[in-house]
Amino acid sequence: MTATTDMYLQPPIGHLLRQWRERRRLSQLDLSGLAKVSTRHLSFLETGRSKPSREMVVHLSGQLDIPLRDRNILLLAAGYAPVYPESPLDAPQMSAVRTAVSQILKGHDPYPAIMVDRNWDIVDANRSFSLFTEGVAPELLEPPINALRLTLHPDGMAPRITNLGEWRAHLMHRMRRKAARDDEAVALYEELRDYPCDQPEPELDMPGPGDIFVPLNLRQGDRTLSFFGMLATFGTALDITVAEMVIESFFPADPETVAALHGGLAHMPAESKE
Repeated sequence: MTATTDMYLQPPIGHLLRQWRERRRLSQLDLSGLAKVSTRHLSFLETGRSKPSREMVVHLSGQLDIPLRDRNILLLAAGYAPVYPESPLDAPQMSAVRTAVSQILKGHDPYPAIMVDRNWDIVDANRSFSLFTEGVAPELLEPPINALRLTLHPDGMAPRITNLGEWRAHLMHRMRRKAARDDEAVALYEELRDYPCDQPEPELDMPGPGDIFVPLNLRQGDRTLSFFGMLATFGTALDITVAEMVIESFFPADPETVAALHGGLAHMPAESKE
């Protein structure tokens, strides 16, 4: 497909702006107040009576908190070249990013941590993440390793997750939101949805007494380890690759798991054991 055909099939910039405004549940009056633009001008932009400048597309994209990848799509729809680069992680200018990610992952040992891209494919992981991959079918560990597939596949982590229904519902809720705004995520969502689960999946996250998060309870030998996750992103990214990186760090959710991990739990690679 040629670039000319792609541009022909691209929805008009006004249509895309209106879609994003409605997705953010903002009226034209709301957005005009945020962007310091008259409602009349916004109406003209959305209906195609006026063409936005490149600066206006970038400005409105920022006010609507549109991801950088989608901002480039809006710029193309308005007839402008994309302005946000997408650099490979091994590019020279990404050196500081690689160093920061490596420090975070290694510094999180002996707790598991991974970095994933926009598709939840694992880009990097620390040594302790091997705890999660014990007993997983070899084909699920062939690159690119998808973190969600690894977790929910019946030949992956799923048989070891003692609260699989609860954890699966949590992940599928996150994935459903992603699929609603990203057509590329629909196929993965449908694949995950069809995996078997022998536990009931709650439709709502209703906390019980004392609950403060959904734990990941993982069977390890004759005991169960409990974790909660934290997500970290780069806050001032101007590159698509950097903006879409997510580091997920897992922390012990109870004293027993803390003791097991700090007590030399045998989950490290064989060459690391003394």
